[in-house]
Amino acid sequence: MVLKIAAEQPPRVPLEVVVREYDEERDKVAVEDLERRCEVGGGGGSSNRAGPSLVTDLMGDPICRVRHFPTHIMLVAEYGEEKEIVGVVRGCVKNVTSGNSVFSNLAYILGLRVSPTHRMLGVGTKLVKKLEEWCKEKGADYAYMATDCTNQPSINLFTKKCNYIKFRTPTMLVQPVHAHYKSISSSIAIVKVPPKLAESMYRRIFANSEFFPKDIDAILASNLNLGTFMAVPKKSLSKWDSRESTTFAMLSVWNTKEVFKLQLKGVSPLTHACCVGSRVLDAWLPWLKLPSFPDVFRQFGVYFLYGLHMEGKQGCRLMKSLCSFAYNMARDDGECGAVVAEVSHRDPVREAIPHWRRFSLAEDLWCIKKLNKEEGEAHRSEPPPSDWINSRSSSPVIFVDPRDF
Repeated sequence: MVLKIAAEQPPRVPLEVVVREYDEERDKVAVEDLERRCEVGGGGGSSNRAGPSLVTDLMGDPICRVRHFPTHIMLVAEYGEEKEIVGVVRGCVKNVTSGNSVFSNLAYILGLRVSPTHRMLGVGTKLVKKLEEWCKEKGADYAYMATDCTNQPSINLFTKKCNYIKFRTPTMLVQPVHAHYKSISSSIAIVKVPPKLAESMYRRIFANSEFFPKDIDAILASNLNLGTFMAVPKKSLSKWDSRESTTFAMLSVWNTKEVFKLQLKGVSPLTHACCVGSRVLDAWLPWLKLPSFPDVFRQFGVYFLYGLHMEGKQGCRLMKSLCSFAYNMARDDGECGAVVAEVSHRDPVREAIPHWRRFSLAEDLWCIKKLNKEEGEAHRSEPPPSDWINSRSSSPVIFVDPRDF
């Protein structure tokens, strides 16, 4: 009888999904609730895998991830007669290098979230398509996204439904911050570089790289930028010249904890006990300087290292010391749980960045799509000179914009 009644019910008519721009006063509470239900460690908000999850607290500002880009937007998806918010996505447009000192207008798509109870309804696809339309209106030639290479639902959405292609696979290197300072050789001098000089050096060094932002001056002037630092041999400090020096290392530090904080949830009681035990043991025997596991079970911030570059025979040694200096900055902060850098897997500087392999990503995946295809381009036998996607990269270096992290 139950089966008969069910069979006689009229077919369910799918409700319409409406995508519109985010309104802070109207949508903030609902978006924050959606974010809490879409945990990063559970597949980037695209699956329901059990186990540990890395939860992001946007600190009461859902649009914070793109707020520091001059041209940005956040879209929400409404579902049903009650207009329930079931999805969000952020996007921005910036001018970056695409190799060989050529600049292109690039859109970055990030923060795509779909409610766990409203997946498989095309919500994610509709959000991405609508955002791409906005990006085209703002003059973007290309759009790209970044995801964990194991996040198959997200990869399938962009590559199979939205026609993105797998483009670059940078490496994300993570150094947890524990209780002890790192030593720096007395033969190495570390100096803070003035923003104007840092800008000039970066424009020269990364001219042929990919993804270097034209508004690097705005990044260096941001209150989230803690400074640009350089390591040089102390004996050559007095005669050092940025235009002639052949031995140095440099990087900048971005304070993400003023934008968002992270927290690890869902670990087993045994894992939690082992992590706590490592800190207790370290407190009892501090002279051993054990690399105890930081307290990531409460909210913590991250320092992001960007603009990493080294030159000369001592470049690797200088970069390691510079990373130790940035680590000590994070140690002094008190609320920073990790120091993170992301570089191309072909970048020589990769080998000089200290990290814990267990917490690093050998391959972060960036996918890209050309938005404004030229008429008749599909019939070309060879890619046009301006085609970034099909052109060979002119440099092994990728500049990772700290605002993207």
